[in-house]
Amino acid sequence: MASITPLHPQALSSPQDIIRLPRLFKFLQRPLAQFISTSRAPKSAEGYAAIGGGSPLRQITNEQAEALKEALESKNLPAKVYVGMRYWHPFTEEAIAQIKEDGITRLVVLPLYPQFSISTSGSSLRLLESLFREDEYLVNMQHTVIPSWYNRNGYVQSMATLIEKELTKFSNPDEVHIFFSAHGVPVAYVEEAGDPYKAEMEECVELIMAAVKARGIRCPHTLAYQSRVGPVEWLKPYTDDTIKQLGKSGVKSLLAVPVSFVSEHIETLEEIDMEYRELALKSGIRNWGRVPALGCEPGFIDDLADAILEALPYVGAMAVSNLEARQSLVPLGSVEQLLATYDTLRRELPPPVAMWEWGWTKSAETWNGRAAMLAVLTLLVLEVTTGQGVLHQWGILPLFH
Repeated sequence: MASITPLHPQALSSPQDIIRLPRLFKFLQRPLAQFISTSRAPKSAEGYAAIGGGSPLRQITNEQAEALKEALESKNLPAKVYVGMRYWHPFTEEAIAQIKEDGITRLVVLPLYPQFSISTSGSSLRLLESLFREDEYLVNMQHTVIPSWYNRNGYVQSMATLIEKELTKFSNPDEVHIFFSAHGVPVAYVEEAGDPYKAEMEECVELIMAAVKARGIRCPHTLAYQSRVGPVEWLKPYTDDTIKQLGKSGVKSLLAVPVSFVSEHIETLEEIDMEYRELALKSGIRNWGRVPALGCEPGFIDDLADAILEALPYVGAMAVSNLEARQSLVPLGSVEQLLATYDTLRRELPPPVAMWEWGWTKSAETWNGRAAMLAVLTLLVLEVTTGQGVLHQWGILPLFH
C-alpha cells in the first residue's frame, strides 16, 4: 500500500533549525526558543483574535488532502493521504503512528512549502529522520521526498491564473504593481549555510511573472520578505519597508501575492490583509488587492498529484542525477540522504554564523541584533546558573529542569 504525507508549514520552525547557537551554548537552545515563543505569545493572540479567534489552516489542509486523494484516484493511483503538522495536531508523530497502524510500506513525503529551506521543509524532514532512525518499521519502509515544487508548470500557471483574476477587480489593471510577499529566513542561512530558499524564491517569482506576461499582462512587480522574528538580519527587502517605498514612488494600486503559502492562515489573513493593507493606505497607495492562497485550486491539486506519480519510481532510491522534468537545487531522495546532502554542503562552507556572533558588517541592524542576542544569552546563563530571575518567576525555565 502506498501513501502520501503532506507536511504543512507552520509559523515557527524547530529551535535546531532557527536558533543556531555555538556548541558551548547548546544547552540554552531550548530555553531560548521557549523564551522567544513566550514573548511572541501576546502578539500572536492578538493576531488570531483579529481573524476571528482561530486559523482555518487545519481545515484547509484536510480539504487539500482529500482533494489530492481524489486526484490520485482519478489517475488510477489509489493511495491514502495523511496530514502531519510540525507544531499542532495532527502532529507528524501522530501521522506516522497511523501510517504504521495502516500497514503502509511505500511513502511519498510532500512538504507543503513550494520552496525548500533548511528552516522550514528541512526542519520537518529532520523530525522525520529522527523518527525513522528510532523505529525498525520505518527503517524498512520505502520512501522518497519531494523537497520543493515551485518550478512545476501546474503550480506556476495556477498562481498566474489567480493573479490574472484579481487584476480584473481593479478599475485600471494596467496600472497595478504586483507585489510578491514571501516568508523570510535569516540571512545567515543563505550566505553561510547554503540554504537555496532565496534562489528558489527568486526563480519562482520570475516563472510566475513569465506566465503572467504570456497572457498579455505587463504590470511591474516586486519581491519582498515578511514575518521576520527577533533582532537578527533577515532576507531583504522587508515587506513593510518596501510598501512604504512603493507608496513614496507614486504607486497607487498594489496587488499583494502571498507566494510562500498554499493555505490561508494568520500571515495572510492578519499580517497581509490587515497590517500591510493599513500600511499601504497610510503610504499613499489608494487601491489594494490580495491574491488568495491556492487552497484547493484544481490545477494546483492536479499538479501535486502528477508530482507524486513522477516521484514513485524513486521510492526507496536516491536520485543520482537531475530529473529531466525539473531542475531542482535539492535532489529527490530519501529523508536521510536528502539531509546528508545539506550537511555535506554546510561542511564545505564557512562555519555557520551564530545569531549573536560578532563580525564585520555594514548593517547596523546586524550589529544591534547580535548585541541583543548576546544580552539574552547572558540573561539565560545567569538564570540557569543561579536559579533566580524573571524567567523562573514566569515559570519558563523550570520546564527544563
